[in-house]
This record gives sequence, structure tokens and C-alpha cells, in this order.
Amino acid sequence: MDTDSRPVLEPSRSQAFVLWFDQVGLADIPLVGGKNASLGEMIQQLLPQGVNVPNGFATTAFAYRYFIAQAGLEPQLRQIFAHLDVEDMQNLRQRGQQARSLILHTPFPKELDQAIATAYAKLCELYGGCLPEGDTFASTHPQIVQECRYNTDVAVRSSATAEDLPDASFAGQQETYLNVHGVKQVLEACHNCFASIFTDRAISYRTIKGFDHLDVCLSVGVQKMVRSDLAASGVMFSIDTETGFKNAALITAAYGLGENVVQGAVNPDEFFVFKPTLKQGFRPILGKRLGSKAIKMVYDIGGCKLTKNVPVPDSERHQFAITDDEILTLAGWACVIEDHYSAVRGTYTPMDIEWAKDGETGQLFIVQARPETVQSQKAANVLRSYRFVPGHEPSQPPLVSGRAVGERMGQGAAQIILDVHQIADFRPGEVLVTNKTDPDWEPIMKRASAIVTNQGGRTCHAAIIARELGIPAIVGCGDATSLIQSGQDVTISCAEGEAGQVYAGLWPFEVIETQLSQLPRTRTQILINVGNPDEALGLAAIPCDGVGLARLEFIIANQIQAHPLALLKFDQLTDPAVKQEIAKLTALYPHKPDFFVEKLAHGVGMIAAAFYPHPVIVRMSDFKSNEYANLLGGRQFEPHEENPMIGWRGASRYYDPAYREAFALECQALKRVREDMGLTNVIPMIPFCRTPAEGRRVVAEMAMNGLQQGDRGLQVYMMCEIPSNVMLAAEFSQVFDGFSIGSNDLTQLTLGLDRDSALVAHIFDERNEAVLAMVKQVIAAAKAQGRKIGICGQAPSDYPEFARFLVQQGIDSISLNPDSLIKTHLEIAQVEASMGALPVPVTSS
Repeated sequence: MDTDSRPVLEPSRSQAFVLWFDQVGLADIPLVGGKNASLGEMIQQLLPQGVNVPNGFATTAFAYRYFIAQAGLEPQLRQIFAHLDVEDMQNLRQRGQQARSLILHTPFPKELDQAIATAYAKLCELYGGCLPEGDTFASTHPQIVQECRYNTDVAVRSSATAEDLPDASFAGQQETYLNVHGVKQVLEACHNCFASIFTDRAISYRTIKGFDHLDVCLSVGVQKMVRSDLAASGVMFSIDTETGFKNAALITAAYGLGENVVQGAVNPDEFFVFKPTLKQGFRPILGKRLGSKAIKMVYDIGGCKLTKNVPVPDSERHQFAITDDEILTLAGWACVIEDHYSAVRGTYTPMDIEWAKDGETGQLFIVQARPETVQSQKAANVLRSYRFVPGHEPSQPPLVSGRAVGERMGQGAAQIILDVHQIADFRPGEVLVTNKTDPDWEPIMKRASAIVTNQGGRTCHAAIIARELGIPAIVGCGDATSLIQSGQDVTISCAEGEAGQVYAGLWPFEVIETQLSQLPRTRTQILINVGNPDEALGLAAIPCDGVGLARLEFIIANQIQAHPLALLKFDQLTDPAVKQEIAKLTALYPHKPDFFVEKLAHGVGMIAAAFYPHPVIVRMSDFKSNEYANLLGGRQFEPHEENPMIGWRGASRYYDPAYREAFALECQALKRVREDMGLTNVIPMIPFCRTPAEGRRVVAEMAMNGLQQGDRGLQVYMMCEIPSNVMLAAEFSQVFDGFSIGSNDLTQLTLGLDRDSALVAHIFDERNEAVLAMVKQVIAAAKAQGRKIGICGQAPSDYPEFARFLVQQGIDSISLNPDSLIKTHLEIAQVEASMGALPVPVTSS
């Protein structure tokens, strides 16, 4: 249908019952609500930029007011709410039921019926949908359907005029109806949407947010359905929902219609994409997490309901719901949408977006977009972190684990609630434990100290509301309702990385707040040590100049788990149990080494993206042979060494014929990070390099595997942790671009002791005069050769006097553990000020 043939609305837009999406924009929220205004904005402004949005129309606020006025409902509604008490669940339920019943038992005016039906007929013409023979509504209302038979499937969604605001999402407060066919069903769905302005949850939410119930109007959006029941759908955010990191898009995906993802009925796939280099044309998928996706919502053809849930076949559950190309397309659209809304609003506006893939055409569509309302509202320049009180950490393993939401801690008595009608059993301050939540649960959720669910991902209803309420939540636990007992005291920790933990007992914790705007600038670069990629986005909020040490060992041990040679020589594995475990771990990867490369690239990429464009120094693997042997399949490939601490480790492995294939995988992963993801801020660093000749062999090995020193600005650093590194610093400077002092190994080898031995532990001290002499000597030598030199060892994090010594020697950078960075930063600034190194201005981070 040509858009020019759409009905002319007289006498004005403000008095129209229906407006097409391309007739409205963000300025029309008072007229068609946030959801519909946003759809119109995207169709008008972003469709030309390649963002697909299904067409449709909206009833207006005028139509809602006309309905209320023509029927004389306002006095009755005001009387119903005169003595409302949202804290009294029975009172709330009773008044909500009365208001909805009043709306549903009041027929629409005929002129409103006709306006909706005529618009639906036009939408059907656009999409070519026809009613089946025998449709009774068509035969009894020929003037409405104009002798045509229309049956296009549509989604009918409520859109309140106080909805999708930057500080109040109103998400899910009113109803949505999917797979609606025919004029009769459309009119019934619109009527039900009008009534849903008075759901219990909407009444409670408006009261909390301070909105008058009769000041908020209801618009209804009627939008062509995307056949995601035959494909996939999900939710994406243009910001990291947990940390507020602005440069990552989070995408969730599951099979079928999107309601299951929104409601948390499934554990979806999750994907992270780095926006800055995506805009430059790279493919920066930082992480992929496979969800269980146990069920999917599909059309219920011929049933009494319009949709139903069915099991997902195992073969589909164990693969990702969308491809890498589709992930990148969606992330690109998230960037376009965020940039547009930020420009229109004149302020940074991260977005919460729903998407769907049509299984008939293979096309992707955006079906909703609203401002994100939690991270964007947080106070700037305040770093708030939670931790257990030192010395009082939980002594037992967690009862249950899941996806952490909120980076907070909470505690209280657990209360298992499996049915929302048991809401009266829940007492304020308890921990809500349930299967999943939906908007009907919100009156109970606002009383909880924390939330734990069996189902759901980080974009599900429970996660979104928990963030909005400022309480921790752990979702997708699987079996929380069976492993936790009602009345049991529990502590909820979402402050330990990606995994959230439920501990038995009430363990004391503390909240640490730091005013970041008060940190002074220093001449010495302040870097941070990062091991766990899951913590990187949160750590990026700490002001620093980059990462001085990212260890590959953490990623290999925790996310890969298998020995690289066991993946390369999978068919030669002799232990059937190990082979079976590796096969399960790598099920998505026909070529087993690809698992190692992708997982390592994702881990390094996440850290590099978190601190982009600042340098991120990545130490290549430095397991000892006994540690490598503990990886899956490792014992088959590792020698037994009496003293692995000074044995086959670091550089000596990389060119050795017995290991060089495995080192090639590390190089491939870093090459992917730099070239495919565009994260050229990554600087590889070689550990335990005993001689300059060995260094040259390693650099040549890296070049053979695509990491050519100098190409695209690639620098290669070396750990300075052996006395020979200090004594031959000038020679090593001809091989490497910079140094980072490893104070642990340098102390060990300078004092001639095993740092793992308790018998000589009392002698181990980085502040020993011999160690300080070594450090002083290598700093001077590196500077004489024009090479950068920093330190990434433990000493400056543990000893303020050691940090002062380093500054006095003129070291270029100091890399610190996260928990000591702020304190040591201030001490370094004081030392520099006392040396007259520079003024100490206050900067905003």
C-alpha cells in the first residue's frame, strides 16, 4: 500500500483516534505514549539508515480520553482510587480489579471501533493478509472492513503516555497481545490494553513514581508481527547493564517470540560487542555465552490461546540462536539507535531495545526501543564497591550460583514464593527465591533485599527491576528453589564477577565509596592488574592509564580449562574420560583448537576493550609444567620437573618443538584481537626470557604466526624478572620495546629462594637492599636505552614505601591490584609533589 493512501485524519492530529507510526515521533509521547512514539521516530529517521522496523499504527491519548469522557468513567475511577493503599496487597488487588472491570464492561464508542478497524484493514492491505472464509465479524460489519477479508497477524501493545522516560521505564506495566488475527481480535486486544492501564503492578508503579492515575493515558500500538516464532528474538542494551560501561552492547537471544526472554522464562544466549571499533568496520565480538534456551514461544494455531510454549530440540539448544553476522548487525543498529536518541535528547542516552528475526524471510527487525533507566541515572564520579569484611569471608562453598545482577551484596531470610498469589506470605527485607518474575511480582519485589531466580538472563524482568530497585539479583540458577530453604539466612553476593553466589548465613560486608573526581594527576602512569575478564568492565570505572598486567593463565585455567596440546592432538588422547570431558567442553567447535583461540581472544578482547584506547599489556602464558599438567589432558604432554619454578616455563616453551604449536594458538588469539576486533592497544609481553638470543627466537616465532613487531604499531614487551634481564638490559633493549618488572620472581632469583617454600618465606622481601639495587639498575638502564619501563609485581600494591622508591627512581608506570590502586595513586601523587615533579591538579576522571 502506498503511504499516501492512508486515511486523512480530521480535524487535527490532536483529535485523531488513530495515527500511523510514520506520522509520529519522540515529540508525540503525550499523544501516543513512549513505545509508539519511539517506533514512529525509528521508522521516520532510522529506516533510511538501514534499521528495519515493522509498520503499524497507534490509538491516541485523545482516543483514550474520548472513551473515558463519553462513558463518564472518570468520577467512578477517582472514587475507586480515593482510598488506595499500595502497601496493602488486598486493597491494591481489589481496587485494580474494580477499575479493570469498569473499563472492560464499557463498550468502545462506534467511531473508535471504526477508526481502529479501518486502520487495521489498511495495514492488512500493506502486508497482503486476508481473513479466512466465514469470519463473522467481516460479514456483520461490512462498513468497517470495506468488503475486504483481512487477517494479517499483529502484535497489540500498550503504550502509556508516561512511559519509556529516561528516569522511569514503566516497562511491562500494561499488557501485550501477540499473534492477533482479524478485526474482532484486534478490537478485543485494544480494549484489554485500555483496561491494563489499571493492572495492580501499573497502579503500584505509578504511585511509587508519583504519577496521578487519571493523568496518564493509554495508547495502543498495532504492529505487524515478526515471525520470530520460526526463528529467534531477544533484548539488547547499548550499555553494559551491570557496570554501566558505555562502549559495549549486550545482546541476548533465544528461540521463538521475545516474551520468554523479557519475562525470564528462558536462559538466553548472551553476546558482547565493542561499539567503538564496530563503528570502524571491525568485528569485535568480545564474548559469547551459550544459554540453555529450553523452551520457545510459538503461535498456537487453532488453540484457545494465541501463543504457547514448546520444548526446544537438544540440537538447537546446544548451538547459538543467531550467527556472528547477525550479532554484529544488531550491535550496529544499537549504535545507530543510541546515537540518534542521544542527539535528539541532547544528552547521552543508552537504549534498551527489543529485536526479532523473521523465520520466513531471515530479516532482522527492531520492535521496541526505550531509554535505559538504571545505569544512565547513576551518580557520576562515585565508585561504589562491595566486599566481605576482610577476615570474615564465607567459609563454605555457595549454596547455589547463577548470573550476577547489580554488583551489590544483600542478605536476609530466604522466602520461596512459587506463585504470585502467595504475595501476602512475603515480609519486607526477605530474599525472594522463585522460578522467574513478571510485572505482577513487582509489589513483592520492592520489599525484597535481594532476588534469586531459577530462570532468566541478564535482560530478563527480574534483572531489570532489581537494577531499578537497587538490590542484587542472581538469575538463571536452575535449582535455587530446591537448594535453598524458606527461612534460611542467606547472603547474596553479586560483587565477585560474572557469577553471583548465594551463601548460607549472614556474612558481614562493607560498601566502599570513592570520589573519583578528587584523584590528582600524576607523572607516573598508574596502571591496573587484571586477571579475570568478567571483572574488566567494572574495573574500567577506576581511573587509570591502562592495564599493566593481564594474565593469560586465568583465562586458560578458568574459561578454556584444557591443555592446548590436548586440543591440537585430540585424536591422540589416551585417557577416555579426559577425551569425553574435552569433547563436551568443545561441542560447538568441530576443530578443537578453534575453541582455544576463540575463548582466549574473547577474554583478552574483553580486557582490551574495557580500557581502550589505553595500553593493555598482555603477558603470554607463564604456567609452570606442574600447572600445565593440571589442565585437562595436560599430564599426557607435560614432563615431570623437580623444580618447575625455574624450569620449562615462559619464553623457553614458545619456540620449543614440543610446544610451539600451542604457542601459535596464543599468537592467533592476539592476532584476532588486534586485527579482527581492532583492539590495537594490546601489547604482548614475554615472561621469563633468559637471554637476548632467546628473545629473538620468540619474536621470530610470533612473526611467523602473524604478530610482526612494528606492524600496525605492534610493540612487544618483556618481563624483567631474572637477574640476567637486569645485567643485560641494554642487549634486551635491542629485542624488546619495553620492560615490566616482575618483583616476585626478581626477588626470588636475586635472593636465591623458592617463593613457594614456607621454610624460607620469612626471607622473601621485595624491599631487600639487593632487590632494590636490581630495580634501580634496570630502571636507569632502560631509560638510557630509550625504552619504557614499568612494574607489574605485587610489591607496590603491598608496600607504600616500595611505591615511593619506584617514583623516586623515575619509573614510567606502576601497575597495581584493583583494591590498592586508589590508595597507592594518592601516595604516588604526594611523593611526586614532594619531589616538585609537577603541580597536582584535580581532574575529573
